[in-house]
Amino acid sequence: MLKLNVKNETSRLRAVVLGIADSNGPSPNPKECYDPKSRQHVLAGTYPKEEDMTKEMDAVAAVFEKYSVKVFRPKAIKDYNQIFSRDIAFVIEDKMIKANILPDRDREFQAIEHVWSLVPKENRITLPEECHVEGGDIMPWNDYIFIGTYYGKDYPDYITARTNIEAVEAIQRLFPNKTVKSFELRKSNTNPKENALHLDCCFQPVGKNKAIIHKNGFLIEDDYNWLVNYFGKDNVFEISKEEMYNMNSNIFSISENVVISETNFTRLNAWLRSHGITVEEVPYAEIAKQEGLLRCSTLPLLRD
Repeated sequence: MLKLNVKNETSRLRAVVLGIADSNGPSPNPKECYDPKSRQHVLAGTYPKEEDMTKEMDAVAAVFEKYSVKVFRPKAIKDYNQIFSRDIAFVIEDKMIKANILPDRDREFQAIEHVWSLVPKENRITLPEECHVEGGDIMPWNDYIFIGTYYGKDYPDYITARTNIEAVEAIQRLFPNKTVKSFELRKSNTNPKENALHLDCCFQPVGKNKAIIHKNGFLIEDDYNWLVNYFGKDNVFEISKEEMYNMNSNIFSISENVVISETNFTRLNAWLRSHGITVEEVPYAEIAKQEGLLRCSTLPLLRD
């Protein structure tokens, strides 16, 4: 059996699912893209190559090995994108919750069945069909569960809207002792610089009490202000539109003192180091072309 425990984003990581890029398949057709950034790179002929993405993920696996983290990988499905394991399930406390993702991606979950089956049955949660949710929108933070969502009546028109009000309410029922705080995100099917695909594309806590944030990712200014007040202005690192586009908020914490970050995030990495956080830099710019980065490709199972 697999012991699960995830209460926040930054406690010491012991076990994780890391996606794979081994058989990612050819560059998709623009109409098959799930997000505007992938589509932009397909049209420009700059969509990432499988061998480059595999190298990037190997670099992350090496960091996990260095810190003695147990790593599970999905079973490979031929010509299928399995990089973003965060989307397909998430852990809160000792429960593993299967995400209700885009129907086209259901096979991704089947590829981690060997992990799911290790979880005690009573701790495996499948939400009702009407609850749309992806793990990139779910952020446990001690007494809180932060959730990115979109409440607009035009929700069905956005392929970039992944988590709905029904899912927010279902998670609140599952964890009555937690305060569920939802944030409406800015969505665009066509402009990646105006689209926060998930909450972790515009916000993420780091260390003990700090956070990375991009104001324009939030549809409602009060939501952004709430987070800045909660963490404190001096503890918040504000990222620009360009930095959000390059996924600066989507790094990944191994502990309160160690993060994995992208080599090109010079301003962010300097800020983290100035606060005593060790930054393990990896190349991840090719994977970033699919509007996902380090947090998106990791599914934490156990943190101390």
